Amino acid sequence: MPSSANKPRPPRRTRRKRNPVCHCCAKQVPFCWTCRCGFAICQGCMLENFWGLSCNGITWQCPDCGQQNGLGNQ
Repeated sequence: MPSSANKPRPPRRTRRKRNPVCHCCAKQVPFCWTCRCGFAICQGCMLENFWGLSCNGITWQCPDCGQQNGLGNQ
């Protein structure tokens, strides 16, 4: 039987090194809503622009690529 000690381990997940940067206000913040395309918007900018980003309060539409993203409330 082969030894399990010689099997390569999968790489460990690491946390992000720095806070994300908001694409609207260009500030470094601890949390951003992010789209799969890379667009990121901070909570303050999301609240200011919520009227144009969401029509139902459950999802928001990315202004760069047009994808629907969840707000995590359902």
